[in-house]
Amino acid sequence: MKKHNFNAGPSILPREVIEDTAKAILDFNGSGLSLMEISHRAKDFQPVVDEAVALFKELLNIPEGYSVLFLGGGASLEFCMVPFNFLEKKAAYLNTGVWAKKAMKEAKAFGEVVEVASSAESTYTYIPKDYTVPADADYFHITTNNTIYGTELKEDLDVNVPMIADMSSDIFSRPIDVSKYICIYGGAQKNLAPSGVTFVIVKNDALGKVSRYIPTMLNYQTHIDSGSMFNTPPVVPIYAALQTLRWIKAQGGVKEMERRAIEKADMLYAEIDRNKMFVGTAAQEDRSRMNICFVMAPEYKELEADFMKFATERGMVGIKGHRSVGGFRASCYNAMPKESVQALIDCMQEFEKLH
Repeated sequence: MKKHNFNAGPSILPREVIEDTAKAILDFNGSGLSLMEISHRAKDFQPVVDEAVALFKELLNIPEGYSVLFLGGGASLEFCMVPFNFLEKKAAYLNTGVWAKKAMKEAKAFGEVVEVASSAESTYTYIPKDYTVPADADYFHITTNNTIYGTELKEDLDVNVPMIADMSSDIFSRPIDVSKYICIYGGAQKNLAPSGVTFVIVKNDALGKVSRYIPTMLNYQTHIDSGSMFNTPPVVPIYAALQTLRWIKAQGGVKEMERRAIEKADMLYAEIDRNKMFVGTAAQEDRSRMNICFVMAPEYKELEADFMKFATERGMVGIKGHRSVGGFRASCYNAMPKESVQALIDCMQEFEKLH
């Protein structure tokens, strides 16, 4: 039976990315050695990092003066690296979910943190619109896609201070104006690679402006100076990321990824809105294209476990909602084929006919 992988992360990757990485794990570049056992300083591996950085810059149209880093620690480590490197006195944060809240918590150890707005009172089912960012903030931090609640900022904001974004789960799903940000970061395990590597896009001249001592490993400048090779980088996930970046380019680039994301999301939301057994949980204007969250309609609530079993038996994987909100979540990242989305829709329609 074909499996349809809707996992929120680690999540679906293009089949050819998995196969190419698997080949390199057995024999990297005909060296007779596995990708897992070569030195990160081997002459064969440096071109992997160089090409991955070059493709990052090309696909996202990153301007001059920015560096692309591949680090460990996940986006969760960036929650403290960001204020370590950028927060001198005050930072502003938009609280749109669990990950935004965790980022804000870490920043409070470094200076004043202003929560400009929050949708916590509504279980983060929408993204706040009317708020003021303090003009004297060192930066404004946003989380562009909220995987647990299914909300997404689908356009770059215009604010009067430097912007920083956690784009863990929607990077490469739409074009972005990198020049509006001094830092963009994210865990790779959604749209880019298996877990274990974190990407950071950082504006070089925004660094070096805080007065505190920054521990060597937590200083972005350390990793810029050493080309992400200050310590042993996560070799296998970086190689897989390169394969994904090649795949995105071959498919038509980020604009094509956006077209597909809109098409897949529109298909599934249309079914959720049509089918009286299901209800979407996010405000319509803020619905995520990456993580589509829904629940059983109140009058069918008792059938939730039945639908879960029904869908699982038909090959749907990873559609259980996050433990904190329940319901269902279909994550439709770049590698998710339209056919799998249609298979979930067919499943929902079949269940509707039975009940």
